[in-house]
Amino acid sequence: MKANILIVDDIHEIMLEKFEQAGIAYDYQPDIDREEAERIIANYSGLVIRSKFQVDKPFLDLAPNLGFIARAGAGMDNIDDKIAAQKQVILIPANEGNRDAVGEHMIGMLLSLMNNLNRGDQQVRAGQWLREANRGYELKGRTIGLIGYGHNGMAMAKKLSGFDVKILAYDKYRTDYTDQYAEESTMENIYAQADIISFHIPLTAETKEMIDDAYLSKFSKPIFFLLGARGGIVQVPAVLNGLDKGRILGAAFDVLPVEKFPKLAEQTWYPDLISRDNVILSPHVAGWTFESYYKLSAVAADKIIAFLKLQETL
Repeated sequence: MKANILIVDDIHEIMLEKFEQAGIAYDYQPDIDREEAERIIANYSGLVIRSKFQVDKPFLDLAPNLGFIARAGAGMDNIDDKIAAQKQVILIPANEGNRDAVGEHMIGMLLSLMNNLNRGDQQVRAGQWLREANRGYELKGRTIGLIGYGHNGMAMAKKLSGFDVKILAYDKYRTDYTDQYAEESTMENIYAQADIISFHIPLTAETKEMIDDAYLSKFSKPIFFLLGARGGIVQVPAVLNGLDKGRILGAAFDVLPVEKFPKLAEQTWYPDLISRDNVILSPHVAGWTFESYYKLSAVAADKIIAFLKLQETL
């Protein structure tokens, strides 16, 4: 297969092994920066990236021979999909590779919230034994609303099914997706019935900051709030307001609108967020396990090889 692929991020060696077995030429440069990549991208027909930099119009303008961009991760929001489409550059995500990791992580955060595990642990370490103050909620019998029912949403539903819960799923871009784990639903039904809400949607112009005060005010019951998708879809002050008003019982964030320090600590809402013992935070690692590191690279490699084989037949 005639291809020359530039890999600009750290990936599992399984991708390199698969490329070598398929006879695909690649250039593995995990330490390269954007400026260096810009200088050489014209020499390549494919690009593999994770989150190193934005693949925007200025970058794509320097890549006249690029036929595809693969991301060894879920979501393609660091790539300008409209410009890529204009330039007939195919985008190849690897969402299947970390769906199990995301599902397990978010359920872990949910169970910790519902049972005050983080708070209880901190109190015992501080010499406090407060049983009544840490009485928890059971998951059984609850209704869970999943917003987005793609790879991650479906994996979440499958893993939740053993808890004897009712799962309602809403996906604006799918129809007839009721399965053995979740029931296709409207947002109106989810607003009325959900005890727990979990988001599994990409960051787009449509979803940017969609979770605001008006959105959260529509839920009929107090909810547990889970966000493991993209931080840009939420207005954090709206969640804090929901916590203050009792509309939200607890919130778990694996992702935030601003990530990494020092910028995160500079946000006006950050001190309030970290002061609350009914908020759990993790550093964007829901989909990043030892297993998903392998699977993301393996899935991306298999998809690239399939794409190149198809191109040969056209």
